[in-house]
Formats: sequence, structure tokens, C-alpha cells
Amino acid sequence: MSRRPPGLVSTWAEIQRQQQRQTEAQRRARAQAEREQQRQRRAAERAQARSRQEEKAAYRARREEDARRRTAELDERFSELTGLLRAGVRAPAFAPEAMYASEELAPFAPGRLAEPVVMPRPEMYGLGRQSGWGRPEERQARAAYERDLAAAGAAERRRQEQLAAYREEYRRWAEQRLADIRRHNAGVRQTLAALERRDPEAVEEYLTAALYASPAWPEGLPRQVSASFEPPERRLVLTWELPAYAAVPEAAEVRYMPTADRDKEVPRPAAERRTAYRDLVAQCMLLVLRDLFAADHFELLDSVLLSGFVNDTDPATGHRSPVFLASVLTSREVFTAVNLSRVNPVDCLVEGLGGELSARPDKRVGVAPVRLPGESGRTAVSHGGGEEPDLLAMDPLEFEELVAELFRAMGMQAVTTVRSGDGGVDVDALDPDPIRGGKIAVQVKRYRNTVNPGYVRDLFGTVQSTGANKGVLITTSGFGPTSYAFANGKPLTLVSGTELVELLHQHGLAGRLGPAPAGADAAARPATASPDDEPDASVLGLWWQGPVRLDVCALVCRGGRALGDDHFVFFNNPRTPDGSVRMMPALGEDKAALWVDFERLPDRADRLVLLAAIDPAVNPDADLSGFTGARIRLTDPSGAEIDRLEVSDGRPGETALILGSFRKRPGGDWNFVPGGKGYQGPGGLVELVQEHGIEVE
Repeated sequence: MSRRPPGLVSTWAEIQRQQQRQTEAQRRARAQAEREQQRQRRAAERAQARSRQEEKAAYRARREEDARRRTAELDERFSELTGLLRAGVRAPAFAPEAMYASEELAPFAPGRLAEPVVMPRPEMYGLGRQSGWGRPEERQARAAYERDLAAAGAAERRRQEQLAAYREEYRRWAEQRLADIRRHNAGVRQTLAALERRDPEAVEEYLTAALYASPAWPEGLPRQVSASFEPPERRLVLTWELPAYAAVPEAAEVRYMPTADRDKEVPRPAAERRTAYRDLVAQCMLLVLRDLFAADHFELLDSVLLSGFVNDTDPATGHRSPVFLASVLTSREVFTAVNLSRVNPVDCLVEGLGGELSARPDKRVGVAPVRLPGESGRTAVSHGGGEEPDLLAMDPLEFEELVAELFRAMGMQAVTTVRSGDGGVDVDALDPDPIRGGKIAVQVKRYRNTVNPGYVRDLFGTVQSTGANKGVLITTSGFGPTSYAFANGKPLTLVSGTELVELLHQHGLAGRLGPAPAGADAAARPATASPDDEPDASVLGLWWQGPVRLDVCALVCRGGRALGDDHFVFFNNPRTPDGSVRMMPALGEDKAALWVDFERLPDRADRLVLLAAIDPAVNPDADLSGFTGARIRLTDPSGAEIDRLEVSDGRPGETALILGSFRKRPGGDWNFVPGGKGYQGPGGLVELVQEHGIEVE
């Protein structure tokens, strides 16, 4: 199916979504900061409470309050999903006038440049009108006054020059901005005129843009739409991406267990969750129809043929495969007669509108769509899904320009350098802030594997040699612990791929890591599995000297507590419930190995703890004194080595040892922190896992 390049209204819709994403990203960042502060406070309180018996009651009350707060958050999210349609109906309908941009510009604001330099006065130096030149102290005061007066005068002249330059820069910006706004508004008028003529391309672009930019949808739900307009029937044929089953919270309540000093998530009844998800699918379909007909101020449509699909990972195959879960064909007359604020969504969709709805959408049981966009011969207009550029596939020069654009969006001056003589700098940036600002040397690495620490050391040398205030290394991959250790305490900032994507979205720019998920177009075709569909994963191979046999295990944790007994991976439980961590045969020279897909680890997990213990069946009397020279080899599934991590040797008497842990940074990267804590005696492994909240009988 062919596609047209985006038009003016599509560009406007994308800007609206970028602004919505930016607002939501800032809200998430504030919430994350608040949660981090609360976590640190709770950690300090736990440490204090354990050391002081008299504070145990207060500590328990705070933990119970924290559990109630998390339960309230689950209830709020569940209520938001179950009340999606009612809230969406109350949201304002889209109006064509919203596409016009205001010609009112931000006023000229020179800040401190508007404040004249304070000139020294003679009396500040003890000089009066009758002061003479005879005494040495008067001559010294006069010289200091004249020196400071000259310096202040020079500073004032520089201020006036900078103010004039800034005013001229603002004038040029205002002229350009005003010209852009007027050009945009002229384009909007042309589009509205085309709508009056019912031009098919204008109809498609306007309605899909209005739907994509609608404020009726809470953040976190997908908004991928593809549509084509069929003029003879005045019918819009479109597909809309539905939320996955995981959108409905799996947990219903969080309880604090004082005996184990940990929180326990109480699962939501399976029947309730299934019913809520089927209801959510029906609500989404009805809300799409409501937004379309409400935006149709020109009476462009007689009917809408809507098909809703879900595009998540099939638990049976592990591959992403789109499946249609609902379909409906309805006319304007029939739909506008429905009172959406009072209906049962499932009954309304199936019985009231004659649509189809999967009997078990939680199991991805599909329905057959009547027709898909573009099948009548017209091209389809799409929003969402794959509209963002893949940073990994981007041309290197385009990637550098995107990074420069990010710095400009953050209020700095930035240009890409000439590649033949950049001196190790890809982007020159200048932060105008008078306190924290200055010259910034930026390097970018469009890598898939972990950045070599040598590049971090080279950047530090570049900062020193060029006189920059700081250096920033930006990559599409990530950094190892050695890089973070070297950068600590130096004027260096390391930005991983996930942090880069977050920054781009915060500042209204587009970018993603890896190919876009298959959308509605792919949903029309049968899904076939291929090796390329496998998610990115890592293999952790362990090697050590000595003949001692070991069991290598893993704990998926939040803080120091495992998420549950089923998140302890060892020989009797070889994988987590979601399959994100699995035991696997060792490869090459490795003696043990684990397969980990960090992207699929549960959202609440922030730590993956690796441990080794004596195999009692093979070496019942052994200890870890023979565990020396150990290292963890981090590879991709093909066997290509990404990084090599050193771990602590074992000690006499120890039978279990924490090798280290991968810990989740705020930006989403996982960094390795070496361990080394050992556990003595035959019950060493039991003591270790109990310390992490695993109940052992």
C-alpha cells in the first residue's frame, strides 16, 4: 500500500502530539523524581528503624501508608481505564480553528542585559570634592577609582553591544517566526477551503490529524491510525491501534508484610481483568467514532468503517504480531442517536451498532476486518507508529544535526563541526547561562554495542585541550561501569540511547531506537516469524578458574527484595514467568550462562542480582576458595562480545556469593555494580535468598 508524504495538517498534528508527549514526559520526570526522593527517604527510614527499637511502630505505619498509596495509584489507573469513554465524551470536541497559530509573539526579554553596569562613585573610595593628590593613600584611592571606573565603562560598553546584538537577533527571529505563522495559517485556510470542496486528500488528512491530536485520550494508550476516504459513499475506512492486555493493571492491591519487611502485590481476579480489558477495547472503538464525528464540522462523512488492532508480543511465539480485535461499520445518523454517557460499551458496540468484538481479546482471539484503508485503490494517510526516525539507521551526518537541533531546542547555540578538522568534536555547543554555561564539546556515537571506555577518556582529553567547560558523549547504545567510573567527578556527561530518546521527546523532537513496530499495514498480512523478530537480549556467560562446580542463579528485584519466589531463577525454576530471564547452556569457554532480555523485565524491577553457590550434589564439602579469576562475559545472542565484567573471588568457608547486580538508571540503562558479599556454611544459599525476601521451607 503506497503512502503520501505528510501534509501541513499532518505536520500540525504531529506538533500537537510532540507537545503532549513533552508535557507528559515532564510530568513523568517530576513523578520519577518524587518517587526517587520517597524511595531514598524510605531507605533511610528503614535503616534508622531497624537500629532503634522504639521507632518500629512508626516505621510499620509508614510502610503501610506507602502500600496504601501504591494501592490508590492502582485504583486510580483502573478507574481511568474503566471510565475512558465517559471522560472522553466530556472532553472538548476538535474545532478547525484550533489549527490556526496565534501571531502574538513572546516579548523581547533581555534579562540581565537590560541592567546597566553600576559605575563606581568617588565617595566609595573615600574621595570627596576637596580630596587632594598629596597624600600617598589618596593617590592610591584615586588610582583604584580610575581603574575601576575604566573597567566598569568597558563592561557597560560590552553590555550595550551585546544588548544591541541580542535585540537584532530577536528582531530577525520575530520576523521569521511571524512569517512562518502566517504561512502556516494560509495553509490552514487552503486546507479548510479544500474541505468545503470535499477534496479526498484534505478529508483524510484533516480527520486523521484531528483524531491523532485529540485530548480525549490519556497518555500511555497507543494512537496509531491509518485511513483512506471513499468519496462515492462518503465513507472513512480506518484502523486504530488498541491498548494491549497489559494496560489493565495486573495487581489490585499492595499489602505490607511486616514479618518479611516487604510489600506483596495482590493480583486482580482474572475474570475481572479480562472483563475490564474487553470493556476497554469497546470503549476505545466508541471513542474513536465519537472523536471523528465530533470533528466533522463540514459533514464530510456519511459513515465510518473502523477496525481496531492490537500490536504486542504474542506469548505463544514471543514475536510481535498484529491482531484485529474489533470492527464496526456505522452511519452518522445511527451513531449520533446513541447517548455515549449512559451506554454499556460492549453492548453498544455489538448490539447497538452491529459491530464485532473478540470474545477473548486477552487471548488475542481475532475478528476479520471488513476492509482496510487503501484497499479501494486510494492511498492511506497514517499517523503514529513508525513516524519517528530510527536513530540506529540514521545517516551519521543527519544524526549529528539532530543532536545539534536538540541542544538548540534546549536553549543553547549549537552547530555541527567540519569533519576534516573537528578535533574529536562532532557538535560545538554554547550554553549562554551566566552561571552554569560555557563551551560544550559534544561527541556522538551511533553504536549498537556498549561504548568503549577509551572514547570517554579521549573526550576528557579533548575538553582539556580545547578549553571547553564540559564534554558530552551521546550514543544510541549505552556505557559500561568503567566509563561511568572514569566520568565521575569530571566535567563529563554520558547520555545513553534511552536517555537521548527521552530528551528528544521532552523537547518536541522525534527519534526511536530500532525499527518501528508493525502497524495496521502489517496487520493485514499474515505474521511470519523470523530471526530478525527476536528482541534484543544479552547472554551473561560466567567463567572461573578452579575445578569447583557451581550453580549460577539470578534474582529479579525491586531494591533489595525479589519480586516473588517465581523471580528466583535457578536449576529448579529455570525461567521467570515472563521469560525475560532464563538459564541456558554455556557457550564456548564459559562454564555457566543466563539469557536476559532487559527490555522485557517487569517495569517495577530495578535490579538483577547474580549469585553463585556450591553445587551440593557434586561438591558437598567444597567452599568457594577455589573460585578465582572469575569474570562475566556479556554477549549478544549471536555470541559477539559486548563487555567483560570482573567479579570478586571466593573465600574459604563461603558456599554462596553475590557476584554483582545490574541496576536500572533513571534513563533506563542497566549498569553493572560488582558484588562480593559471601555467605558461610551449608545454608549459605538459603541465607542469601532469604535476605532478598525469598521464603524457603
